[in-house]
Amino acid sequence: MTTAPQALVLRAREAVARGDVAQAATALQEIIKIDLGADWAFNDLIRLLYQHGHGANAEQVARMALRANPRNAEAHDLFGTILSELNDLPAGEWHFRRALELGGEQAAVLSNLALNLMQQGRTEEAEASYARADHIAPNDWRTLAHWARLCEVRGDLPQAEKLLERARTLAPSPEDVKLLQAIYLGRVHRTDEALALLESTPQPGGQAQLERGRLYDIRGNHARAWQDFVEAKQKLARTGGFQYSAAAVEEFFGAMKHFFTRAQVELLPRAEARADVRQPIFIMGFPRSGTTLIEQVLCSHSGVVAGGELPFVGDLRKLALLLLPSEETFPEHLSQTWTADNRYIATLFRDYYLARAQQAGLLREGGRYFTDKWPFNEIYLPLVKMAFPDARIIRLVRHPLDVCVSMLSNNVAHGFYCGYRIEDIVHHLAAVHDLVEHYRREMHLEELVLKYESFVADPSTHTRMLLEYLGLPFEEGCLRFHENRRYAPTPSYVQVMQKVTDRSVGRFRHYSSQLRAHAPRLANLIATYGYDPL
Repeated sequence: MTTAPQALVLRAREAVARGDVAQAATALQEIIKIDLGADWAFNDLIRLLYQHGHGANAEQVARMALRANPRNAEAHDLFGTILSELNDLPAGEWHFRRALELGGEQAAVLSNLALNLMQQGRTEEAEASYARADHIAPNDWRTLAHWARLCEVRGDLPQAEKLLERARTLAPSPEDVKLLQAIYLGRVHRTDEALALLESTPQPGGQAQLERGRLYDIRGNHARAWQDFVEAKQKLARTGGFQYSAAAVEEFFGAMKHFFTRAQVELLPRAEARADVRQPIFIMGFPRSGTTLIEQVLCSHSGVVAGGELPFVGDLRKLALLLLPSEETFPEHLSQTWTADNRYIATLFRDYYLARAQQAGLLREGGRYFTDKWPFNEIYLPLVKMAFPDARIIRLVRHPLDVCVSMLSNNVAHGFYCGYRIEDIVHHLAAVHDLVEHYRREMHLEELVLKYESFVADPSTHTRMLLEYLGLPFEEGCLRFHENRRYAPTPSYVQVMQKVTDRSVGRFRHYSSQLRAHAPRLANLIATYGYDPL
C-alpha cells in the first residue's frame, strides 16, 4: 500500500476516472514524489500520458518506473508498447517478455507481444502468441480482432473472417471492429461492402477515415478521397499530438550542411570492416518510394536477411552526444573526433549498430547481408559512413508527387511528423533532397540510385543490377519475390505479395488540382531525376 495520503490517492483516482488529465497527472506525480514504491501510480501516469498523446512524457515516466522497481511487470508491458510504437521492436519485445516472466501469462500482454512480433515479420511466433492469449481469455474481442489482422496479412482469409465474426459478436459495439472488417473486405476486393461499412459511421476516427479515403481512391472518386486524406490526417495529428516544425528542420539541416563539408568529412575517423558478421544494406529513399519492394526482392536471395525498419542509425546521434559531451551541439561536437584520443568513436558507432542488430537476431550464421530501410536514414549519411565506410547503399527514387499522394493517404509518422499535412510533406521532401545533394557533392557515397518506375518497367534487368552491385550471384527467386511468404510490416505489405505492376505510377495526376500549388516547391527534385513536372 502506498504511503501517500489517502485523500491524495482518492483525488488521483477520481481524476483518472473522469478523464481530467491535468489534475490526474498532477496528483499522480505528487504521489510518486512521496512514494517511489507506488507502482500503481507510475503505471496509471504512464497510461494516462500515452493515451492522451504525450508519448515522450510517458516514455520518461516509464523509465523512471523501471528504475524505481525493475520488477514492475505492468510498467514493462507499458514500456514495451511505447517502444513498439517508436518502432524499436526488439527492445519492445524484450519488455513484453519480461512482463510475462514477472507477472505470469496474461492475455493482454501476450496479445501485445504478438502484435510486436507481427510487426517484425515473425508471423509464426505471433500466431502462437495470439493462440495462447485466446486460450487464456477466449472472450477478449481485442485479441480476436488483432489476430484476424495477422491471418489477413498471412493470406489466411477464411480464418481472418471467422475471427472477425467472433470479435464482432463479443465487442461492446459493432463500431469497435468496423475498421478491421472494412480492411478485410478491401483485402478480398469487396470494395463496395467495405466502403458502405465505413460510410455508415457518421463521425469516423482518423484511421477509419483514412481507410475510407483509400477506398474512394480505388473507386475513382478522387475529390472525396483527398478530402478524407486531409481530414483523417488532421484527426490523427491532433490525437497523437504530432506537429511538424519546418523552422526546426531547416535549422538542423543547415547545421548538418555547415559541418559536413568535404574538408571536415575527410578528418572524421572511419571504422574497419568486421568480416565476422553479416553487413547491413542500407535501402534509402522517401517513405512510399519502393523501399519495401526492393527489400522483398533482396531478401528472396539466400544471401540476404530482411531487417526491415531499424532505428539504429538515428541512435548514433544520441550515442555521439553521450560519448562526446560538449558545450557544442550535434554535429559540431564531432570535431572532437579529429584528435587521436577520440578516433575510437567510429568503431563504437559500428559496434553499437551491430550489437543492436544482434539483439534483433540479424547476425546469425548464414548469409552476407541484412537490410535496413528505416525512412530518412539519409539524413545521417556521414554517421553511416563513419561506422561502415564501405556500406552498400541503395537509394530509391520515385516521382515526388506520387510520393506525396502516397504519404498523405497512409499513416506515416517518420520524418519529424511531416506526413500529416501536404504542406509539410512537400517541405520535408524538398529539404531532405537538398541535404542529400549536399552530401553527394561533399562525400564519396558509392551508392546505387534506382528509379522505382524503371524497376517496375523491367524488374529482371534491375534485379540483376542490384545483385551485381552487392556482389551476389543471381538467383531466380528474386524475380519471384511475391511468392516469399514473409510479411513486410508496412502499408505496402499487400503490394509486395503480388507481381510487379505499374498501376501506381503517375497516380498523382488524379490529384493535379490539389497538388498544383505545392509542385513548384519540388521542382529541383523533379528535375534532378528527370521526372515530368505537373
